[in-house]
Formats: sequence, structure tokens, C-alpha cells
Amino acid sequence: MVNPRFCLLLARTLVIVLFSRAFTKVGCLNFTYPTFLDENENVLIRKNSMITFNAIQVTPDLSDPKRLMNQSGRSLYIEPLRLWRKGKGKKIVTTSFNTTFMLNISPYPTSYYPFGEGLSFILAADPSLPNGSQGKWLGIANDSTNGSMSRARVVAVEFDTRKSFPEDVDDNHVGLNLNSVNSIKQVSLTDYGVNLSSGSNITVQIQYDGMNISVFVSPTNDVKSLVLTWPLNLSDHLPEKVYVGFSGSTGENNTERNCILSWQFHSLNIDEKQSLLWGRITVPIAVVVLIGIACCLYWKRPCCKNDLERTYPRIEDQIQGSSMSPKKFHLKELRRATNNFDLKNKLGKGGFGTVFKGIVGDRVVAVKRVSKDSRQGQQEFISEVTTIGSLSHRNLVKLIGWCYESHELLIVYEFMPNGSLDRFIFRDETLGMEIPDLSWKRRLSIICGVAQALDYLHNDCTNRVLHRDIKSSNIMLDSEFNAKLGDFGLARIIQQSEKTHHTTREIAGTPGYMAPESFLTGRATVETDVYAFGVLILEVVSGRKPGSQNEENSFTNGMVLWIWGLYSNGMILNAVDPRLNEELEDDEVGCTLLLGLACCHPNPNERPSMTTILKVLKGEEEPPMVPAEVPAFVWPSMPASFKEDGETTRQGGPFTLFTEITGR
Repeated sequence: MVNPRFCLLLARTLVIVLFSRAFTKVGCLNFTYPTFLDENENVLIRKNSMITFNAIQVTPDLSDPKRLMNQSGRSLYIEPLRLWRKGKGKKIVTTSFNTTFMLNISPYPTSYYPFGEGLSFILAADPSLPNGSQGKWLGIANDSTNGSMSRARVVAVEFDTRKSFPEDVDDNHVGLNLNSVNSIKQVSLTDYGVNLSSGSNITVQIQYDGMNISVFVSPTNDVKSLVLTWPLNLSDHLPEKVYVGFSGSTGENNTERNCILSWQFHSLNIDEKQSLLWGRITVPIAVVVLIGIACCLYWKRPCCKNDLERTYPRIEDQIQGSSMSPKKFHLKELRRATNNFDLKNKLGKGGFGTVFKGIVGDRVVAVKRVSKDSRQGQQEFISEVTTIGSLSHRNLVKLIGWCYESHELLIVYEFMPNGSLDRFIFRDETLGMEIPDLSWKRRLSIICGVAQALDYLHNDCTNRVLHRDIKSSNIMLDSEFNAKLGDFGLARIIQQSEKTHHTTREIAGTPGYMAPESFLTGRATVETDVYAFGVLILEVVSGRKPGSQNEENSFTNGMVLWIWGLYSNGMILNAVDPRLNEELEDDEVGCTLLLGLACCHPNPNERPSMTTILKVLKGEEEPPMVPAEVPAFVWPSMPASFKEDGETTRQGGPFTLFTEITGR
């Protein structure tokens, strides 16, 4: 008799092997080195570097300090990274990556010679070490290639321990270099309590989301600090395939050990053609195997399953099949982390679950516990983990892991020390001075951060993502009040080339943030996300809650109408939150309010795209024209007379009225 457990294990193993073969071919890099051994020589390209004492010595650690002078070296992963490719319509599709490594720079010997020069994390078209790249060149370039895009072809994040150029800020800084050792952006690490040349271990994390590069530094096990962030399109500076790794150097009368103690690297696979080819071969095989095993085990099926298992079979495979699958936690780990979900650790409560503060290892996290009796909460669990688990952007809340065990549904996020934005905008008077007022500069920065997150979701993902629940309580703030968009429970992914909207029988969203056409079409589009973002702008600037939407008047928003009325009377600046008792630039504040009204235009065709919104916020464009009187809502809507970025509406279709509102 066939053992059902054995069959299940065999099927699962076979499917994992087939799918991993199908979707992890050359194009993305994913590897982890908790330490380095001599056997690593087959996976590392080493140019004048070595592995010793379980670490990469980027510049050779020689017994004679004089021989250590004027050295340079490189150590790179042997397989290239597919950095970008040309998509449909010649659009460039760029990968994103996240790498963490521990470095140790030690002067050698400390009492005889000054130290220098430093080491760098590099992405290089050519793995070979440039001749004459010792000293101030950091193994990145040399005198003849420096500054030449065609000859250098390298992007580096440098950790410089010597002031080799007059432009260097000091001898303890991090810098971003594009085909040159002359940084386009430098930041001294002294203010962050980091001394590169101290001989202590320093953890570095570098994130790249396709548009921006961010560098985090953490001495020992302390909380990491964001020390540098810069807008960057790597496809403008590097070829399609590059090598990733490290370079370093010493100089004349300068000696130090430049070591990498551990390294992990994870990137997004953008090699679409190869994935599709393998998918066509392996997916049918996997389906046949699964059908065969299912037939074999049919008579062994349990008499009943819980609702989640019936509705979402193979829940684990769905989640782990996402392109950047988060970690699966055991229930006992999260019980221990939250002290068995002690109410003292409660951070907040949403529509379908409660969030607790927890500690996993040495890391503070937020754990959402989905209500067991919430059918919609179960659906949101699947949506959130499979959606945000495949996204990476500095203005999105990072999903760390999940747990589905003993009928418990748990999602683990990075911890946001300052909580949600609504706590600051609509301050509870009972909290007194615990909740400080937000300055105008900080409010504008929060608006820009959310705009960048939405532009990423709408335009820069492989598949477009509609958030569908943009509101101040879903905007989280880190320790430096940087905005991060969270709660993807209502989010839906749509194929860029096949589908432009998501249709539901129930109208999902939060009253006050929902576009008027949502009540008629049941469709979520980029325009409905833009409307909610416009409401967010207005409430952040005015400090007022959006007006409720009721059955008698479903298509109006009290706050939007109030601000539009002030605009009609030439008094739009009267909408500014009175708590902003600082000197304000009227043009900047007025422009932001006009942008919010433009986003809340009753005609979805007249709303600006996130691309245009970002340009306005950056001061690159004037805000769109806003009618003096609020236009009436008419459906079907009239097409836009002019759309600067060429985007067209995704509305239309038969008139269908939906009256059931799913509030949040």
C-alpha cells in the first residue's frame, strides 16, 4: 500500500526542484556566506586577494608591512548579475537587490605606519583588477580609466579611511562613486558613531530598488542607521551583466587589513525569457505529477479542513513561490517573541487583526495576528504576504516573515518606532506631549515618500500593483520619520500587458478615501489610488480628517469640498493646519494643496499620474490646472482633453451599482 505521507513528501520535493529550476536560472543572484573557507575559491574570483582566518582579505595580509604597501585587490562572485534588460517597447527593466556584509578594517601595524586607503563594494563590468589601482584608486580605477564611463564601467560604494583628495570630507566616510573614485555623494561616519579604522566589525547593508540606492551602517550589533541615499539608475552607467564584490587598496607608507567577514546577496530575477522557457517545460510536468499524486491520495483525504485550507490550497507553496519569499516562522517563535501576545506589547488594532511588538533574536519586529473568525482577514493574509513579499522599495514597509500554524495567521514586519501617521496628524489630546507636532518640512517629506512608493507600485514593478487602501493609518514612520506605505491586505496585482484594473463585487476601501466612481464600477485602478493619495495630501496639510461617505451622498467628501471652497474664494492657504505656526513658503504650501485637489478631481481622466505628481513635488512641473468650482461627478466620465504623460483612463464599461461598502 502506498504511504500517503511519503507520496506527499515526494511530490513536494519534486515540485520544488522543478519550479526552482524553472525560475531561478541565470539572471538573479542569491547566496549567503556566514563565513569564508578556502573551498570558496570555486565561487569567488580573486584578484590579488586571499581567504585566510575565515575572511576575505581584499588586500593581501602580508607578514612584512612594507610589502603590504601600494597593494590593491578584488574579490568578486563568480557568476554575473543580470542588472537590467530591455522590456517591451524598449523600456528598460532594472533589477533590485539587497546585500549585507560585515567588514573589518585594521591598521597594520598600528604603531609604525599611518593607515589607508579603504575598501569598496563594487558592481563592475570587468572582473579584472586595473593596473596601477593601488593607493587612492581603491582598486576601482586608475589614472587612465578614472572618470571614463566606457573604460571604467564600475559603480562603487566606498568606505574610505584616508583623505586622499581635497574634495574628501574626511578620512572616515562613505561615498557613492560612478566610474570614478571621486564620489558624487559623501557622508562622514563620525556623526554616526562609526570609526572605519577602529579594527572593530561593522555591518553594512546596501539596498537598491531600481531607482534609489541606500546604505545602512551598524557598528557591532547596534541599530543600523541610514547614512546615504541617492537616486540612481544603474542602467545609465553599467552594461546588462556585471560582477558584484569588493575592492580595496593600501598606499605608500599606508597599511591596513581590509577584510570581509560575511556576505549575503539577494536580487530580483528579471530574466523573463529564460523563466518563461523553463516554465513552459516544467510547469506541465509539475501539474501532471500533482494530479497523479492527488488521485493516488484522494481516498486518504481528511473528512474536513478549515476554511483557509479549502479556499487557498497549498498556501505555503503560494507564498514561497513569490519572487522574494519572506521567512516562515514557527508559532512558538512568535509566541516567545511577543510574550504570548501579551496585551502590554500591543501596538494597535486594525479591521482584521491586532499588531504586537516583539523581539526576534536581537531585532525588534511588529507581528500582526489576524483574527481567527475573520473570513476577509484570511483573504487579506494571502494578499499581503504574496504581494508585499515580492516588493522592495525604501518607502514600503518591509515584510520579514509569516506563520500559518494551528489556525493562527501571523505576519511579521519591520518595526516602525514612530507608528502610523494618523497618530501625528489627528493627535489624541489625551496623549498630550507624547505626540509632537509635525513640521511642514517633515510633512512634505512624508508626502513625497508615499508618492515614490505609489509610483513604484504603479509603474516600476514587473506587474502593476494597486494598493486600494491608501490612508494615514497605513503610512508608517521609522525612527527618522521617513514614510513607509504598509498594509497590503487589499492590494491586488494586475498584469501590465493584459489588465488595467481589478474588479470586485464588494467595494473595498475606507470611506473618505474612496473615489466616487468606485461605488459605480467596483473597479480599482491607478486613478482610484491617486484619488486616495490626494485625500492623504489634503489631510496631512490641513490636519483634518476626511469627510465620511454615506448612502445619501456617496460621491462627495466633506474635507475635499471644504478646501475646494476655500480655493474658489482665493483663500486656499486658510486650509493649512493651525499647528504649523512656523514660517511657511506660501507658494510651496499652495502648490501642494492644489496638487491634492487635482488628485481628487471627480473625473478620473483628469487626475494626474504618479509620474506627474512626483515631478510637481520635486518642483520640476507646475501643478495641474484645477477648476475654480468643484466639477460635478458625472458617469460615464468624459475623456481627458490633455494628459501630459500619455496615460489614458482605465474606466468605462456597463453601469452597475454596488451598494455594499467594505469599510476598513
